[in-house]
Amino acid sequence: MSKPPEPRFDELIHSPLRLRICASLAPVQWAEFAHLKENLGVADSVLSKHLRQLTDAGYVEIERFAKLGRSHVRVSLTEQGRIAYVGHVAALREITEAK
Repeated sequence: MSKPPEPRFDELIHSPLRLRICASLAPVQWAEFAHLKENLGVADSVLSKHLRQLTDAGYVEIERFAKLGRSHVRVSLTEQGRIAYVGHVAALREITEAK
C-alpha cells in the first residue's frame, strides 16, 4: 500500500474554480465537459480556460470522442493531478487544523 502524498499547497489548484474542478474529478475516472460545466455553473469559455491551465500543468487530460454521432469531451485527473490535489487538500487541512 502506498503512503499518502505529502501535504503541499498548490497555487494552481488553489484557485476556487480549479479546486472545484479537481474535487469534481477526484472521485471519478472521468467526467464529460458538459456535466462539469453544468455542475460548476460556468460558461464553456471559463471552464475551457481553467482546464487549459490544469492541462498545461499535467494535472488533467482531455479526450475527445464521438457517441451516437455527436462529439463529446471528457476530462480526467492524471496521476500527477491526483497527487497534487490530495496533497493540496492535506495542506489545507493542516492550515485549518493548526492551533
